[in-house]
Amino acid sequence: MKNVLFVCTGNSARSIIAESIINNEYPNKFKAFSAGSNPSGKINEDVKSFLEKNKNYDLSNYSSKNFEEFINNEIKMDHVFTVCNNANNEVCPIWPQKEQIIHWDIEDPVSKLQSANNEEKQIIIRNTFNIISSKIKDWVNEK
Repeated sequence: MKNVLFVCTGNSARSIIAESIINNEYPNKFKAFSAGSNPSGKINEDVKSFLEKNKNYDLSNYSSKNFEEFINNEIKMDHVFTVCNNANNEVCPIWPQKEQIIHWDIEDPVSKLQSANNEEKQIIIRNTFNIISSKIKDWVNEK
């Protein structure tokens, strides 16, 4: 079993989505964790609701936390994914073992969710979920 860490800025949407996909769809191969360089302190409520209601994922043990928690942790990370959006000048966290980092340029849905109605929120989150799910599936198939 390999440990993977997904890191973004706020640890409220993208990295939470990725962590939940791995832990629910690939539990025999991987154990996923997530963190942020500037964590919001909570999972985005719209994302949480989508994952729990639409995907039937249990997020009761998930939280928004700082990635520094994992740097000197006894849990060895086999792969570290950054899911930041360079196009929006988002600064990705620096991981000490640079050779472990896999970068996926994924736009943060949180800013779009703030001004969206309920139907739009579902579309935004589903699109982000599908992008991350597809990248994970491609990566897993390469392993």
